[in-house]
Amino acid sequence: MIQLSLPVFFELVEIKAKTASVLPFLLGVCFSWYNYQSIHIWYVLLFFVAMFIFNMAVDILDNYNDYHHAVKGYDYKQKTNIIGREHLSVRLVFTIMMSMITISALMGIYLATKVGWSILWMGLWCYAVGILYSSGPRPLSSLPVGEFFSGFTMGFMILLICVYINTYQIFMWNSLMLSSILLVSLPSVLWIANLMLANNICDLDEDVKNHRHTIVYYLGQQRSVVFFVVLNVLAYLSLILAVFVGIAPWFTLFALVSLPFVIKQVRLFWHRQVKKETFICAVRILAVGTFSQVITYLIGLAISL
Repeated sequence: MIQLSLPVFFELVEIKAKTASVLPFLLGVCFSWYNYQSIHIWYVLLFFVAMFIFNMAVDILDNYNDYHHAVKGYDYKQKTNIIGREHLSVRLVFTIMMSMITISALMGIYLATKVGWSILWMGLWCYAVGILYSSGPRPLSSLPVGEFFSGFTMGFMILLICVYINTYQIFMWNSLMLSSILLVSLPSVLWIANLMLANNICDLDEDVKNHRHTIVYYLGQQRSVVFFVVLNVLAYLSLILAVFVGIAPWFTLFALVSLPFVIKQVRLFWHRQVKKETFICAVRILAVGTFSQVITYLIGLAISL
């Protein structure tokens, strides 16, 4: 057993993938101000901290469960999974994970007492998906619904909770408000789902050995790559539509300058699906696509003031 160094901890919590939660949060802040001119800075910052801690805990849980669920005799457990590869104490990893879940849950409960108990039910959805994603006899990540639950929860629910906290005094649970939030969040939803899809495409052989039947298992690798391309196209179409229906500033259209970069990454992944070589393409698309949406939304917001 070795000590849990900072670089190892960052890999354990998959810190490089945190754009999947941070950018939808920032977009939620922008959306709240642009459409409702309302931000409760301390409450929303408290949510951000709780969200970030729980996000790290979920990634620890994913690694923890993958370590325990690995098929005997297959070298994933000792050579691929970070817990076995870095000879980490399983008890220490479990303690850190449970501490993070508890702290974030307590912060969420406190927040619910301040802005309304609706936040509790939305939080329970996120906690249920986060825990069941890699836990239980049939984890969500091993089923053909993993992309939906990851994209919807991180792309839509984070933005929804953020908007609710910022506008709780005027928030209306109606189809118009929810559909507006969904449309603005759709690029993030699709790009986050694509991140999981690309991961499953690259891991198809390994997943089959570990009895994980993801959507790629049913679609086949080539159809899954086509699906990957389609989701990228839909992400940009939804971004444009949000501007035309008036729930995003016109400057958001400048996010389209990221399109050549995204097309290049899509082409790289189309021709070769190797985890160590081209999975990064999906990460780059998520980072560049959502960042360009957030930054142009923010600039458009500033111009409109």
